[in-house]
Amino acid sequence: MLSLAAGPYAAHISPEAGGIVAALEWRGPDGKLHALLHAPAGLLPSTAAPNKFGAWAMLPFANRAFDSLVDDGENRFTVPANDPSGTIHGFGWQAAWEVERQDRGHTVLVHRRSAGPDPYRYQARQEIRLDENGMTVFLSLRNEADRALPFGMGLHPWFPCAPDTRLGMTASGALVFGEKFRATGTQMLAAGGPYAGKPVFATGAETAWSFLGWDGAARIETPSSGLAIAITASESLRCPVVWAPAGANFLCVEPQSHAAGAPSEAVVRAASPLRRLEPGEALEGWMRISAEAL
Repeated sequence: MLSLAAGPYAAHISPEAGGIVAALEWRGPDGKLHALLHAPAGLLPSTAAPNKFGAWAMLPFANRAFDSLVDDGENRFTVPANDPSGTIHGFGWQAAWEVERQDRGHTVLVHRRSAGPDPYRYQARQEIRLDENGMTVFLSLRNEADRALPFGMGLHPWFPCAPDTRLGMTASGALVFGEKFRATGTQMLAAGGPYAGKPVFATGAETAWSFLGWDGAARIETPSSGLAIAITASESLRCPVVWAPAGANFLCVEPQSHAAGAPSEAVVRAASPLRRLEPGEALEGWMRISAEAL
């Protein structure tokens, strides 16, 4: 486990378990230590199933490839299954990442896929940097195959959620989900969507959104803990998923380069496709998390 620190922030990272940021903490002006990422005591990072805590990279595509199918209209192939629905969140979360560089507040992790039953060959880099004002995770994904292929990526942070937690963010559209998160179409959202007014994030029932036209900023406020968490993302990661199961004490705001199901679903591809990378071409993006006292 690597430990990073800068100013009031500290992070703990497990390169061997998907390069996960297993914990991110912030010490407020009053000296109180706040967990900025959901990190239940006693849970260790694993590659057996997607970790429901911390923050980790999704690549060479984010979210689901139903029936393990990747189809961008020109390329059509299957990838190894790792979920009952097919393939979820790509391969990076199940890989060991090599530490290329580390200092007190900064590390660079690398994951390369050079073999497999499908054509995906790539190099992924994850640069995690802490400073006085927060944590930034930079992702890059370079096509190392000998042909153009569809790629996507994202980051999957899990944030603490209490009964009084509020989520604020705006988007112009969203997928319409059918059974088991399979999209049946898209919809326009009025007045910035369901979180424009920063409502209480109720978890009495499952919440699932795949937004389009996000402005790249979200804010999570929990008055009972005196904590506000700000999330910002690059223009290349403006198709976030917001998800939480019923009764959860966490919520997910996941910046992605494409909407949920884009690897396999034509209706999603029409609205938010993967990006076709030529050999040697790269996709890049970043997410930043910062905190302030309420």
